[in-house]
Amino acid sequence: MTADLLSGVRVLDLTNVLAGPFAGYQLALMGADVIKIETPRTGDLARQLGADLDLTTEGLGVSFLAQNSEKRSVTINLKSSGGKDVFEKLVRTADVVLENFRPGVLDRLGFGWNQLHRINPRLIYCAVSGFGSTGPMRGRPAYDQVIQGLSGIMSITGSAESAPLRVGYPVCDSFGGLTAAFAIAAALLRQQRTGRGAFLDTSMLDAALTSMGWVVSDHMIAGREPIPMANENITSAPSGTFDTADGALNIAANKQEQYEILCRVLDRPELIDDPRFVTRDDRKRNREALRHELERSLKAKPAVEWDAILLDTGVPAAPVVSVPTALASEQVVHRELVTTVASPAAQGGSIRVLGSPTHVDGSPVSPTTPPPLLGEHTEQVLAELGYSELDIARLRQEEAI
Repeated sequence: MTADLLSGVRVLDLTNVLAGPFAGYQLALMGADVIKIETPRTGDLARQLGADLDLTTEGLGVSFLAQNSEKRSVTINLKSSGGKDVFEKLVRTADVVLENFRPGVLDRLGFGWNQLHRINPRLIYCAVSGFGSTGPMRGRPAYDQVIQGLSGIMSITGSAESAPLRVGYPVCDSFGGLTAAFAIAAALLRQQRTGRGAFLDTSMLDAALTSMGWVVSDHMIAGREPIPMANENITSAPSGTFDTADGALNIAANKQEQYEILCRVLDRPELIDDPRFVTRDDRKRNREALRHELERSLKAKPAVEWDAILLDTGVPAAPVVSVPTALASEQVVHRELVTTVASPAAQGGSIRVLGSPTHVDGSPVSPTTPPPLLGEHTEQVLAELGYSELDIARLRQEEAI
């Protein structure tokens, strides 16, 4: 079930593809009434994206299904006078407008921050874009991979031989979405206390850079040039991915006592006093030699056996697994992160989607309603605004909705 932390909050979600819809989904899971405003006939581009061609043909691409449960879909043509009237009425009822157009698009449609603030002074307006609404790059189009490259993420991903390398999922979209959702939640608190609205300008590039944390700080404060380290942790050794008899095992023996315990567990106590490995700095300087020595022992058993052996020793370690294996793990199943909702597709059935990573009051937070068909809730929402059946029919004839 969804949480009630944002119960009574109305969000107008005008976003497409991933960063914006991901932000809207997090708010919906926390109980907000998220109304997805889509362009008539086409809708969110994500409806056309995904691995299942049958679903894509129905405008229910897997990429759309992943982050639009718990939302209501309303189609509005913001270029028409009737559509503008509908949207303005919605804005008067809303707490939040969330959009991820290029900067200036809503202004040209007559619904930039200044116009929206006049309509509803309490409104929180959150714009998510690749580079933010200011600066020399503000008007450039941006997708996740573009931001990965411009942020430096690709330059430090992979090994010296393989970098620059793209992270294997749209990490910058996700960071941008989470950043926007957090800022909206903070602005809602001020809105509740003071009645003031807010203009929130979220840059995916800025979010990507801030997410890099100590990598950026090592450069800015310590003057160290970030470099690709493959599966190694630049701050410590042994800390990385190691080969076993049948697969990869992550080990993070970052503390001196953890390193010594690891050596004893592997029946290699001589490595503790080996001059090459005595201190953390020694081990960092000689990490490849240390890897060679440890893998000589690790290759005697499979990764799952080493996982069981190391489990109660205080040495952080775990096998490297596939996405399907991760989803099926006892821990993820116990947390009820994956939930099943009815499929909106013509053939019916059900689909599995992810809920929130945060439990609220001891309970998992998951969607209860499926992602909407394009415009599925248009008449319902317009009726809530006071439009009659004749009004709605006229708007449809005008192609305003």
